[in-house]
Amino acid sequence: MTQWFCGSCSLTLTHPTSSICNDTMKVFGAVLVFLAYFGHATSACPALCQCYPRRAEVVCNEVPLTVFPVESLPENTSTLTIQFTNITSISEQDLNATPRLKQLHLFSNHLNNLSSHLLRGVPLLTTLDLTGNKLSHLPAEVFSHAPLQILVLKNNLVEKADAAWLPDNSDLTWLDVSGNHLTNISGDFLQKMPHLENLDLSNNHLVKILANSLDPLIKLDRLNLQNNKLDSLDASLFESTRNLTYLFLSRNRLTYLPPNIFQKLTQLKHLSLDDNQLSSVPPGLLDHLNALEDEGLDLTANPWVCDGKMAYLLKWLQNNQKKAFLPETMICSGPQSLKGRSVMSLTETEL
Repeated sequence: MTQWFCGSCSLTLTHPTSSICNDTMKVFGAVLVFLAYFGHATSACPALCQCYPRRAEVVCNEVPLTVFPVESLPENTSTLTIQFTNITSISEQDLNATPRLKQLHLFSNHLNNLSSHLLRGVPLLTTLDLTGNKLSHLPAEVFSHAPLQILVLKNNLVEKADAAWLPDNSDLTWLDVSGNHLTNISGDFLQKMPHLENLDLSNNHLVKILANSLDPLIKLDRLNLQNNKLDSLDASLFESTRNLTYLFLSRNRLTYLPPNIFQKLTQLKHLSLDDNQLSSVPPGLLDHLNALEDEGLDLTANPWVCDGKMAYLLKWLQNNQKKAFLPETMICSGPQSLKGRSVMSLTETEL
């Protein structure tokens, strides 16, 4: 019996014949070469990045990258995160390197350019996060060719949301274009997203939401319009969005609300109207909001005029005090005799 040693491995041969030994060692050597090559191939990873093969994820975080790291990207990558780098553009050819990609996170780089047909090489992509870049004008069909469900364009320089970005009957359920330079949002754009459940338009420069523009969004659950420049809302704006449960209208310039504007929102759990220019609300405005959570209605930081027009709201607050957020901080701005008084401290005879 002859025993051969190769590193930490050993072979025991029952026949010490020279030819048998040589043939066995050749086969064994070939296996070792194959394993070494295969191990190297599967462990490829772009320089400056971290790869996690078990979950098919690549992360490039706070590294001096200036171009998309195509070289050495594992072909089976399903999640790719590139953040806090100096990359300025990304093309369809870049993404062709990862055909199995499902999630792409490009947070806080220096992207100012995306190529048309960007997603043609990633037919499985469902999540695209472009938060905190320098994107302004995007080409037609830039978000077509992939079944995107989540698209985040937060904190960029976008001035117009273009319907040409998206395919008809898009799969999007979540769209965040907050923190941009939008002054309006077109019905043509929203019509492309009949499955949308979350729409965030906060922190823009919106001055008006056109009547019926939200009509295609019958599945909408959450709408954020806070911190814009809206001074009025069309009476029919929420006519078709009857599944809304969260509506944020804080920090606008609203001075008046149509009496029936919330009439169809019987599923609404949270409504924020704080920090506007409301001096009163019309009778009946809140009567259909039976699903409001505790502290689900925020009316604080408005210049309430505590005269006869306040009678409806005062009575509603008294009957639904738990549903209002900090109602004791709602302060009268007038008339002079009641200025500075808490609305909740008033009696009907004082109005």
